[in-house]
Amino acid sequence: MRHRERAAVRRERAGIRERYGLHVGGRWIAARDGSRSDSVDPTTEEATASVAVASAADVDGAVAAGIEAAPRWWACGWQERASRIAALADLVAEHAGELARIDAVDAGIPVDGMAKDVANGVNTLRYFAGLAGELKGQTIEVPGPALNMTLREPFGVVGRIVPFNHPVQFAASGIAAPLAAGNVVVLKPGETTPISALRLAELAEGVLPPGVLNVVTGGREAGAALVDHPAVGRIAFTGSVRSGQAVVRSAAERLKTVTLELGGKNPLVVFPDADVETAARAAVTAMNFNRGQAQSCGSPSRMLIHERIRRDFVDAFVAAAEALTVGDPLDPGVAMGPLAFESHYRRVLGYVDRGVSEGARLVTGGPGRPTGLSRGYFVAPTVFDDVTPDMIIAREEIFGPVVAVLGWTDEDEALRIANELPLGLTANLWTNDLGRAVSFGKQVQAGYVWVNGAGERPLGAPFGGYKLSGLGSENSLDELLSFTRTKNLSLRAAPGGAA
Repeated sequence: MRHRERAAVRRERAGIRERYGLHVGGRWIAARDGSRSDSVDPTTEEATASVAVASAADVDGAVAAGIEAAPRWWACGWQERASRIAALADLVAEHAGELARIDAVDAGIPVDGMAKDVANGVNTLRYFAGLAGELKGQTIEVPGPALNMTLREPFGVVGRIVPFNHPVQFAASGIAAPLAAGNVVVLKPGETTPISALRLAELAEGVLPPGVLNVVTGGREAGAALVDHPAVGRIAFTGSVRSGQAVVRSAAERLKTVTLELGGKNPLVVFPDADVETAARAAVTAMNFNRGQAQSCGSPSRMLIHERIRRDFVDAFVAAAEALTVGDPLDPGVAMGPLAFESHYRRVLGYVDRGVSEGARLVTGGPGRPTGLSRGYFVAPTVFDDVTPDMIIAREEIFGPVVAVLGWTDEDEALRIANELPLGLTANLWTNDLGRAVSFGKQVQAGYVWVNGAGERPLGAPFGGYKLSGLGSENSLDELLSFTRTKNLSLRAAPGGAA
């Protein structure tokens, strides 16, 4: 089958159109300068669709649409907003299969894993719809015929920038809190995985008023213009540390409120009293091999295993990882698809080569596509053992299916290794000793710590990082409140007025 025919077949299976514009003010528009780029299917390495590339002028137009819509959206009240957000969640759930197939083709995430991604987006929309009534102020006692109170007001237009690794989940989840708080949103999805966010905006046409949700696609110019726009007072960004730092520098010029969910080189620490088989199987799940090829900021890619059980753990982990099926993400039963785009694929392979050159022992996986795959950005689960803390593969976030296993014998040594990096997003501890779990859990420098868990996070549990892993918390009441500003209203009866 020729390239164009194959792309057409996959596009039809996923329900993807050949061309997409920007979605602004409730309608499709072209980029003002006509710029477009191809969205590439990482399984075939072929263009799937042509997508508009927004310039600063296009971002300005999206913000203008938001400014027009913002007063009516806030004025409609939290109950109306909650009802509409819940209705959008229902629509996303109805189109779950379609959205899963879109991200399977556009981002390489297997349809089986996408079921969880879509469900997470739906549940987050419903959670914040239910939480909208908690936007309450306070009253402060004052003497005499007076009243002092606080009000929580939205920023107006909010910029939400989401990454490539869980496209529809982050798009749906990312708009939930700001919309519930009464803001309108200009959403910029990942440059290489924009299609499901555009489809989300299309689904919202009949639910949200025009201009309440606007989607601009493109790369750094669009993102920078959104962060720098003087009418956007609140920015929420998910992505790399370097990009997050650039966001803060730009936003500082106008003292904007910023939250960041950034990278992690997360430790998984297994103590000698843990059940090795259980911990190893759970570690495979926590790595998110089957929900994005371990392209996840929360994956515990730095595994610190007590020397007494290290060999047994590695054997069990490798057996479970090698049992995962790698292949076409559109096919049911496939656990791992390709990485999202070519430059990232090359970057991950570069880390694999670096691990070999540094002297780590390659146990499974490695460079080259898995057997039977002649094209696509595929990397099999790759495990390095005998890794030392000074190696690059133990220090830098790879953001792919590459695991570094380090041994330890002393708990203080394990804690030092766990805490020595400038990142601190998550940590995962495995032990049957409650005292050890509490003590180590309190001392490990991470914003979210699992004990004997595999990465599940209940709705309402704040998620955010320490150090360079971010600012602020998401997926909780904290996030909802962060999309509001506090106003103090001081009322006093006019002198000489009626008693």
